[in-house]
Amino acid sequence: MQTVTEAPVVRVGVLGCGTVGAALVHLLVEKPEVMTERTGLRLEVARVAVRNLARERGVAIPDGALTDDLHGVVTDPDVDVIVEVIGGIEPARTLILEALAAGKPVITANKDLVAVAGVELVEAAVAAGVDLLFEASVGGGIPLIRPLRESLAGEQIRRIMGIVNGTTNYVLTRMTEAGASYGDALGEAQALGFAESDPTSDVEGFDAANKAAILASIAFGVKVVTADVYREGISCVTAADIAFATRLGYVIKLLAIAERVGDEVAVRVHPAMIPATHPLASVRESFNAVFIEGEAVGDLMLYGRGAGGGPSASAVLGDLIDASHNLRAGGMGRASALGQAQIRSIDELTSQYYLSIDVEDRPGVLAAVAGAFGDHGVSIRSMEQDPLATEARLIFITHLARESDIQATIAVLRELEVVDRIGSLLRVVGEG
Repeated sequence: MQTVTEAPVVRVGVLGCGTVGAALVHLLVEKPEVMTERTGLRLEVARVAVRNLARERGVAIPDGALTDDLHGVVTDPDVDVIVEVIGGIEPARTLILEALAAGKPVITANKDLVAVAGVELVEAAVAAGVDLLFEASVGGGIPLIRPLRESLAGEQIRRIMGIVNGTTNYVLTRMTEAGASYGDALGEAQALGFAESDPTSDVEGFDAANKAAILASIAFGVKVVTADVYREGISCVTAADIAFATRLGYVIKLLAIAERVGDEVAVRVHPAMIPATHPLASVRESFNAVFIEGEAVGDLMLYGRGAGGGPSASAVLGDLIDASHNLRAGGMGRASALGQAQIRSIDELTSQYYLSIDVEDRPGVLAAVAGAFGDHGVSIRSMEQDPLATEARLIFITHLARESDIQATIAVLRELEVVDRIGSLLRVVGEG
């Protein structure tokens, strides 16, 4: 068995030492002999770059490794591999490009950067002949990128549908299981550390859209960026929607969906009603899961904690080990150039829909409302009426309809004198 002193040394430069960076450093320095036994390598923390040297990190950083010179870590000739966990677009993008140009593999957990500039970074890595790996950018500790890129490389993937944001899943779980309002559930998530003080990125779907772009790019081998992703958040979901979904045997989740539609790719993030029997319906609280539908393999689901220092650091470490082995072998892992994607607009997609409408409670109302659906070719699968204090709430589930047709129907409904308010519009997915 190879000892620590005998194993080939790979010196690691870590950019950032927050939650994920500190957890990674802990993994590397805690039991080096175990790491060497498992990997055949001696992974040494050579440099750790931070913005504030005075801040307590909660981890034992090797003597002389801590610095506030991020650029210096990238250019240090004694650093072999760069791990970027500072987040944001800049200076992370520039630092990664500099590292790649210098022939240094890069591992990043930066979903925002990969979603926006991933194509540029991958092309730079291919040109330099070194790895750019980003497993932790989607799903935290859940292995997603590597299975899609390697294990399922020969698979014709039809659709990926996933819960990729723990904050929104926690909020929707509490609304479903405890009857909490959206505001109360969000406040609870913030108190527990599952949501930021400004939760906009999570609850309005921006975080999930970044991850959806990354998953679509890897799954379909095409260039997809965040701007290509249709996005809605969960702030419009009400307790009444949750209750009605439950009554009908559905669960509401914020889903990231990427699918092939002919020669095009459609990528979107929005709340959706899924059958309570669907595997994703049982994913609770802050857990994430991704459901993959393939031509040959059938259905797969990958499940686990989607965030947090430990799970994300575990994913980073897996990438670091791969990149280090490839570097020692004088090359890089599998990397394919991404093709151009024709993005299908949300308006051209079809779905079933849930729509709630508050109307005046008098004769002729239902006929007027149903006429608006019929005029735009939207077939009603079911309708229920709930009495309110001075009006009525109509709840519709449609058959498959085109998005543009349902939106045109809603535009007409808004103009009807008998309609007081258009409530929630939710897509119904996962039924076959």
